[in-house]
Amino acid sequence: MDGNGRWAQSQGHLRTLGHREGSHAVRRIVRAARRLGVQALTLFAFSEQNWERPAPEVMALMELLREYLLTEREELLENGIRLRAVGRIDRLPATVRDVLDPLMAETAELRGMTLTLALSYGGREEIVDVARRLAERARAGELDPREVDEALFEANVPSVDVGRVDLLVRTGGEQRISNFLLWGAAYAELHFTERLWPDFDEADLYEAVAAYQRRDRRFGRVTSADHEPHPRAAE
Repeated sequence: MDGNGRWAQSQGHLRTLGHREGSHAVRRIVRAARRLGVQALTLFAFSEQNWERPAPEVMALMELLREYLLTEREELLENGIRLRAVGRIDRLPATVRDVLDPLMAETAELRGMTLTLALSYGGREEIVDVARRLAERARAGELDPREVDEALFEANVPSVDVGRVDLLVRTGGEQRISNFLLWGAAYAELHFTERLWPDFDEADLYEAVAAYQRRDRRFGRVTSADHEPHPRAAE
């Protein structure tokens, strides 16, 4: 969800106002995704690298996150939306965890849609954390290293708990995935848009989904059409 700061600065406002407008976009897109029948939506809310931003901005983002969790509680419950978080959430301040943890527990059995917030998250960091946990299990004698294969590794990747990524959307004109869902997005369809996140709306989401639906997802295979013999030239 890129472009909050640029959106604010382009209008002569502080970056924090852009983040607040970005939270309104989150509400719009969660609602639109649910109407479309999306089963799982993951939002890159705060990266591991974002901790390096100026302290006042980080504090504002944490307060905004806490506010979002408080204000959206009823809507999540009413619409059957399960809330999850992935990332090194132990780094989040207690003011956020005191709201986040109970809300995840309260919505754990809901099945209308799963909303995952990537918080203090990084794709490389997630892979390293999985490798470390498996290594610790092997050292403790709980796991034979020879048993570690792609399936076992993937089963321990938290962000893939809701399935592999089908469509990855990045706003703000950047054409890279910036350390997001590296394992799960190995075969994801990528959609880049110039739209800054605070301006991203339902129509933009529909456009991204429509573009996804037009693509031929082969996963390294060939389509049935590719098996057809080439027509012979007329003689």
